[in-house]
Amino acid sequence: MSAKPIALVTGGAGFIGSHMVDLLVERGYAVRVIDNLIGGREANLSAHKASGDVTFDSRDIRQLDAPDSLFENVKHVFHFAGIGDIVPSMEHPVEYMSANVQGTVHVLEAARAAGVEKVVYAASSSCYGMAKTPTDEAHPIDPQYPYALSKYLGEQSAFHWFQAYGLPVNSIRIFNAYGTRSRTSGAYGAVFGVFLRQKLAGKPFTVVGDGTQSRDFLYASDVAAAFLLAAETTHTGQVYNLGAGNPQSVNRLIELLGGEVIYIPKRPGEPDCTWANISRISNELGWRQKVPFEDGVKRILDNIEYWRNAPLWEPDSIAKATRTWFDMLSDRDARANG
Repeated sequence: MSAKPIALVTGGAGFIGSHMVDLLVERGYAVRVIDNLIGGREANLSAHKASGDVTFDSRDIRQLDAPDSLFENVKHVFHFAGIGDIVPSMEHPVEYMSANVQGTVHVLEAARAAGVEKVVYAASSSCYGMAKTPTDEAHPIDPQYPYALSKYLGEQSAFHWFQAYGLPVNSIRIFNAYGTRSRTSGAYGAVFGVFLRQKLAGKPFTVVGDGTQSRDFLYASDVAAAFLLAAETTHTGQVYNLGAGNPQSVNRLIELLGGEVIYIPKRPGEPDCTWANISRISNELGWRQKVPFEDGVKRILDNIEYWRNAPLWEPDSIAKATRTWFDMLSDRDARANG
């Protein structure tokens, strides 16, 4: 009996990373996970660890060496590790550049030293800025805040390692992933985590703007499926946009979650609509969405207790958490307008 192929998932105890681990185990891979557990939970991997399908390393990716034994005999690397909170990046740009750019370089070097067959980088659609929609991969790059810049520079590093060293790399620019196991602690962030905790507390949902803004939400298991296709394809050196190709308004999300609403000011630097043109990933990789938005929201509601201990965000605390964002981006817009 032949040995299982080995995959390595950075950030594999986190939100999307743990769904990636699920899929890899299901497809017959032995999986190695590296995660410093700042944003992830080792409990997300407990069943797999007990079965022996997954081994775990708690280092920060910036501690990786080249060569590094963690990468020995690894076939595919799925790189999700990094800092994902958007709003705090305005106050802590150095940490974002360190984790998301230099951390990526450490992963790339370790993968190169080990002769890995394919690295798939988790990029962000935020690199497009205030984009025209639907957004294709040729859209101009215009990062609006340090998180977006750091993820784009990480992607550029990955492609430089492809061009300069021949390391096989593909990149997927994720639009708006959602699902179970999303982050429940730390900074003010993704809409689902904020709303679910508010629902549990019987508080009104804090809707930014008027709620007509829309996001191209895609369930995490569908994201993982795209990453596996990008690893197993013969295509190399490619970037793919990934969303459902079917934006949903925040107001529609509120309808599905059910609850009262309070409106808070719209933030500068954020688009009214995100909408991925998914023609390339559909045509080249044969990827298709499997979890409709309504089904995905139901799955989350069925697991809502997961968010019981998450921070409860209300208008005053949100205003405090986003003050620097408003000040800096408003000043930037004023400078741009003369």
